Amino acid sequence: MNPIMEKEAARALVAEINKWCALAGSSLTFMEVCGTHTMAIHEAGLKSLFPQNMRLVSGPGCPVCVTEKAYIDEAILMAKEYSAAIATFGDLIRVPGSLGALGQLRAEGGQVRVVYSPMDALTIAAELAPRPVIFLGVGFETTVPTVAITFKTARAKGVKNLFCLCAFKTIHQPLRILGQRKELTGFLLPGHVSAIIGVDCYRYLPDEFGKPGVVAGFEPLDILLAVRDLARMAAQGTPDIVNDYKRVVRSAGNLNARRVIDDVFSPCDAAWRGLGVIPASGLAFNEAYQSYDARRRFPVDVPASKEDPLCKCAEIITGRMNPKGCALFGRKCTPENPIGPCMVSSEGTCAAYYKYEGGET
Repeated sequence: MNPIMEKEAARALVAEINKWCALAGSSLTFMEVCGTHTMAIHEAGLKSLFPQNMRLVSGPGCPVCVTEKAYIDEAILMAKEYSAAIATFGDLIRVPGSLGALGQLRAEGGQVRVVYSPMDALTIAAELAPRPVIFLGVGFETTVPTVAITFKTARAKGVKNLFCLCAFKTIHQPLRILGQRKELTGFLLPGHVSAIIGVDCYRYLPDEFGKPGVVAGFEPLDILLAVRDLARMAAQGTPDIVNDYKRVVRSAGNLNARRVIDDVFSPCDAAWRGLGVIPASGLAFNEAYQSYDARRRFPVDVPASKEDPLCKCAEIITGRMNPKGCALFGRKCTPENPIGPCMVSSEGTCAAYYKYEGGET
């Protein structure tokens, strides 16, 4: 679509959003579940186009942001106590734990490698063998298939020194908790995750909670279209699940990716920043792959986490607070000196606000 046509399409969608919000006659609050949507919304300046009675709030869709401090501490202790090398995606390097950050561990001489794919950890394991290499498994359903393939490959090749510290999350159980909140009108559902799990699986939102949900892409027009459909369903009182990202997402998702996940992982309880421990909301190695579980191989005693009482990441990623309501935002907590993970991650709400709306409060 050429720029002129794109602008006209955007104007038409914004006009429809305003029309449906006016017809709704009440305040509408939609949660963008995915951290990539949060960044895309701010980068395009979309919030400034919406009417006063409609707002978007952030949800727990940034995997780094929902990971608790204790996980970082656990990784640091494993590295120190067992002389293990850490392989991790770059977003985790600067996330503060109670015992410091992985970047600090690296500066002190610890072996911490940034990877761009879980398969990179296989190469590092071969390079450092027999030294143990622990891959930090943080992510949603989008990330898990490639991790599963990595460990299927490791088993096929007889790799003995590669392990995973699992903190994988799945989206449905927290959505069921959020669906109960009366102030949330509907949900902008994650495009990347939905490419794996599909669309039909979200039926509980309208059926059990009376809330609409729309799977959206990440271009400005994608998001405007999804918000239009959310506003329309809210105004008409016809909650449903709509797929506005059909060029990528299918009703049943990616069946091959889901099979690969099931080959390697099983549901487990998981701790979420801001939501606590949610039963069956995570993934751990199943019985056939438990020998790759870092927690079984490298047990450590993790002390109770020390949280800064002024850090409001937990409230921000559950849509209860705007980052600029946090006393630390833009003052003590900046990208150069992050206090919480929401300021570190490339999908973090605080990082988005700081970059696109200014760090001043």
